[in-house]
Amino acid sequence: MKDTITYSQIKSYIGSTKAIRATLIGLGLTKMHKTVTRKDTPELRGMLSKVLHLVKIEG
Repeated sequence: MKDTITYSQIKSYIGSTKAIRATLIGLGLTKMHKTVTRKDTPELRGMLSKVLHLVKIEG
């Protein structure tokens, strides 16, 4: 398993619940097409699984 994971927001959160918006902010995704690289942890993977329809995992 890699040490880091890179992901980007590819869809807007407009129309989503407050929990989804909070999860995106927790992931560091505040704007469309923003790319973030973080350490790969089980907590991060869980957050990404909740917003998988809005993000693209690049590796």
